[in-house]
Amino acid sequence: MHPIHPIHSNSRRDFLKTTAIAATAAGLSGGLGAAMAKRKMIVGAHPWVYAATQPNYDLTAVLPQVFADFSYAGVDGIELMHTALRPDDAVARIGELSHKHRLPVIGASFGGAMWDRTQHAAVLEDAEKVITRLAQLGGRTLGATVGQLRPATPKPRKTPEQLDAQAECLRRIIALCAKHGVVLNLHNHAYEVENELHDLKGTLERIPEVKLGPDLNWLVRGGVNPAEFIRRYGKQIVFLHLRDQRKDGRWVEAIGEGDTDFAGIAAALKAVAFSGDSIIELAHEKDFKPTRPLRESVKLSRAFVAKTFNY
Repeated sequence: MHPIHPIHSNSRRDFLKTTAIAATAAGLSGGLGAAMAKRKMIVGAHPWVYAATQPNYDLTAVLPQVFADFSYAGVDGIELMHTALRPDDAVARIGELSHKHRLPVIGASFGGAMWDRTQHAAVLEDAEKVITRLAQLGGRTLGATVGQLRPATPKPRKTPEQLDAQAECLRRIIALCAKHGVVLNLHNHAYEVENELHDLKGTLERIPEVKLGPDLNWLVRGGVNPAEFIRRYGKQIVFLHLRDQRKDGRWVEAIGEGDTDFAGIAAALKAVAFSGDSIIELAHEKDFKPTRPLRESVKLSRAFVAKTFNY
């Protein structure tokens, strides 16, 4: 039998502090859900544009700026990248930022090579850690990306066997989410919707009830009309990613400064009675030179969404 060691006072204080911060953050997110039910649609933001400038896309060093900027911009909450939840102190640190800026954690994006059975154990281990910590922060949604074939040849197609493996992994992650009160939605990049939706249709054939969280700009880049997609799959769509680009295909600094047909998208969303969350996710080309601070672009994007979608 191993001896029982007393909990040191410092460790206990740290534990209690972490628990209190996480509870407060969860309370903020719970309040967000109540607010959505009573008053309006929720419009959050995703920090990809910040991560893109960091080594290995690691948000840890810039999370204080992200929370401060998103709070300033007037968004209703934040969708984290799953990498932000991997550090052991993530719940305490993110919970403190959420509390400080009164900015709830809505959910997190998550990805892995789900089509490759040899990687399932690692993907599921990562998913369990991320989902558990997300739930502790009050997050209620997980945007899952199934992984691109490597090497990524032009418009590759997954085989039926790879799609089977992908669906098997997704089902297990959906079960993990359900255990923690989190809803999984399928988030897409271009590769899931290229080849006439080959990848996405392969998943839907195997998990027809799965919820969808389309990135409308990646639909455009994958050759899919967003408004038509919304009208076709509207009953399953619970989450949206919003971004804008010009006719030449280059991203713009803020939503509303490009040529995306947001009026048509808004009409389609109204037609299907969309009632999920909308997330602003800015992105810039590698050679892009910003003309304003990121917080101002997020704020302009939020104002455009309010005007165009009435959210």
